Amino acid sequence: MSVVLGLMSGTSLDGLDLCCVRFADNHNDFQILAAQTVPYSPEWKSKLENAFFGTTTEVHALDKEYGVFLAEQITDFINTHSLPPIDLIASHGHTVFHQPDRGITKQIGSGEEIAKHTGIQVVYDFRTQDVVLGGQGAPLVPIGDVILLNAYDACLNLGGFANVSFDMQNSRIAYDIGACNLILNHFAQKLGYEYDDQGLLAQKGTCDESLLNELNTIDYYEFNPPKSLAREFAESQLLPLLLNYDEKTVLHTYTKHIGFQIGVSLTKSKAVKCLVTGGGTYNRFLIDQIQKHTSCFLEIPDHTIVDYKEALVFALLGLLRTENKINVLSSVTGANHDHSSGRIAKP
Repeated sequence: MSVVLGLMSGTSLDGLDLCCVRFADNHNDFQILAAQTVPYSPEWKSKLENAFFGTTTEVHALDKEYGVFLAEQITDFINTHSLPPIDLIASHGHTVFHQPDRGITKQIGSGEEIAKHTGIQVVYDFRTQDVVLGGQGAPLVPIGDVILLNAYDACLNLGGFANVSFDMQNSRIAYDIGACNLILNHFAQKLGYEYDDQGLLAQKGTCDESLLNELNTIDYYEFNPPKSLAREFAESQLLPLLLNYDEKTVLHTYTKHIGFQIGVSLTKSKAVKCLVTGGGTYNRFLIDQIQKHTSCFLEIPDHTIVDYKEALVFALLGLLRTENKINVLSSVTGANHDHSSGRIAKP
């Protein structure tokens, strides 16, 4: 048995997800002991959002500062939930840059600082090694889909980006489909809301057919996997296009657009039953748009798995790394070979 604490901070900046998991020795069986999301303060949201524009020195300083912040949240989480001794912390960190085609990826949240302040061994920086090996450095969650959630033909996550994972010709395939909550939250916030609750704002908008067509003809959708996205895609390709329209038109049209793209991907996967997780599962308008374009059954599990699946899987990735077992699949990322990724920081 191993007790592992997984941490995840997504591009949509909803907050820091913490998930404490007890794994059986075979890793297949797991029990979530506690899970919680810590919302980011306006100050932290601003720091993380603007890190993209920071100098090398500023990003390095923020890496350490955010590591200390993570350690503080971990300590509070352990005390609040009276958790058993933690064997390991596995931290995804927060992505600042991700341009794998240029050999660049950076997740901040210093593992050394976390280990120093918590006294617990940490696995972090899961993506860099894969990029060095010629991979996309993403998505990394599919190994968890294979080991923990193999009752489903496909797993779809609706976070800042929508990504999908499924088996094809005896290999696991996974990729980012497109930007999801990253765009929807951005335009909901322009209207004074944190996010588009149940897609009600989008439903009040109208569809701009020329915008929809322009979105659906973006080159990325034609690329074959392995492929992945990051904030750069939204900044360079999506926002310049969308800022010409009013917010409700964007929300309606973009929800239809990403719903269509997800539906097409699920149809290509030939999946019969798909597990759906991430914040976008609460967007009924989005789920309806996806369902319009696929006959695949979309199964939404209990809230704990919906909200904490990625943190759960990073706990598994960290555990596999300490055992030097494969935790990144080259069939998913395009790396030269399967490998065991993540840097280890000891207290």
